[in-house]
Amino acid sequence: MYANWISDPLVQEDYGEPAYRSVAEVEALLEKWTAAYSREDVYRWAIERKDGEGCIGQIAFCSVDTLHHYADIEYCIGAAYQNKGYAGEALEAVIRFTFTATGLQRLQAFHRGRNIGSGRVLRKSSMKYEGTQRQSFYYVDSGEYDDRIHYGIVKGDYSP
Repeated sequence: MYANWISDPLVQEDYGEPAYRSVAEVEALLEKWTAAYSREDVYRWAIERKDGEGCIGQIAFCSVDTLHHYADIEYCIGAAYQNKGYAGEALEAVIRFTFTATGLQRLQAFHRGRNIGSGRVLRKSSMKYEGTQRQSFYYVDSGEYDDRIHYGIVKGDYSP
């Protein structure tokens, strides 16, 4: 994680999280994530290449609404591994998991307008474009606004 993505400020900025400055910080984060697995509404996966190169990113349900049976999904891929299909492959695997192994009815995601790579992943996925919330994301550091571009898929749209 540390070597491939979580210490990279540009990757983490696109992901909306701070860059981690040490392996110890990452280990503490992993302990927190691992402890959360005892809850029914926590789903997080490492993205790894089949050649054993280690963790190149992650994909997770960033929130699960158990009352209304839907989840919001997020993903992050290291810069050296972007534009190679890894995020899309992981997203399709999670979509399959969602509708075959959980009771969820809906999976949804958004990307910020300036995050072109994330937009490409969602457009290529089996999720459908559902709309744009114009200027609904505020960047505190620059004082700029950005759009949130929404995608979703419901169980009835899923075909294995």
